[in-house]
Amino acid sequence: MPATTSTATNLPSPLRTWWSQRPLTAGAAVMATGILSVALHQTNHETLSRIALTLAGAAWLALAGDFVARLLWDRTRWTKEAATPAALTAIAATTVLGTRFATLGWETLAKALLALAALLWPGLLITVVRHWHHRMPGAVFLGCVATQGLAVLAATLAATETSAWLAHTALAFFWLGLLLYAVALTRFDLREVAHGAGDHWVAGGALAISALAGSKLIAADSADLYLWNDDDSGVLRSVTVALLVLDLAWYAVLLIAEIAWPRPRYDVRRWATVFPMGMTAAATLSVATALDIPWLETPGDALLWITVAAWLAVTAGAVSAYTRPSSGEVTSTKRR
Repeated sequence: MPATTSTATNLPSPLRTWWSQRPLTAGAAVMATGILSVALHQTNHETLSRIALTLAGAAWLALAGDFVARLLWDRTRWTKEAATPAALTAIAATTVLGTRFATLGWETLAKALLALAALLWPGLLITVVRHWHHRMPGAVFLGCVATQGLAVLAATLAATETSAWLAHTALAFFWLGLLLYAVALTRFDLREVAHGAGDHWVAGGALAISALAGSKLIAADSADLYLWNDDDSGVLRSVTVALLVLDLAWYAVLLIAEIAWPRPRYDVRRWATVFPMGMTAAATLSVATALDIPWLETPGDALLWITVAAWLAVTAGAVSAYTRPSSGEVTSTKRR
């Protein structure tokens, strides 16, 4: 019997449930907590940002350990899970953490995470895309999210390292991410807006991380690099603003849908709601700085605290589901 299966079998029932779903839960939780750390840093709440970063880092280590353990000792299950969109949360989570480390000045660690994410990206993306079909949940947009995560991290490092090739690589990922979004949109089941379990918010979150990538590409330009001419800069600025506007429109639609069709019960996919909320806040704040639109800082700050409230609510739900599994993750498992 594989080591991971044996370990899970010997655990008490609540912990066994959590262990069995950890790879799908932890990736989105790292993404949500990591981007919360980034947004808190953008608004100079450094202590809270570092607390969130510590939590995200611990969850990422658990995710990485489980990823490697299944690859080595439970290859059948690893292969099966690698074909699901949720597998791409490993890449997205890694790039979000790397981006925060880069802002701390820990470039070596950020580069290592970029290399790791870039190494995993092609194989996982191709495997996942091959299994796309019509009427998919919001997780279908994770292909865009993972790709734009690479663009964000590469562009952030390009600015700190004054590296033109990294910036141009980030630009290639940026346009590819937008293409993946367009394709994913044709596979997305719009009924998820009214009935989705939480990951339907990624439809907007993918646009948010795209806008963040655009703002990072704009910010990476400097007199030393001279990355973009006037036409290039104009296109980047226009596309970035358009992406942010579309993201905010999605945010409004999804928020109204939550009110019209309440879904108060906890589901592990609610972490995929918190991440787009946090990403929208981070993107708004980043666009405000990169494009010199100071009035965007106020809505960006408001969106951040909405994200904090959502993160606390989902964390409380996760704790409650852990202690009472029959009302949380077990229900989630039966729904699909």
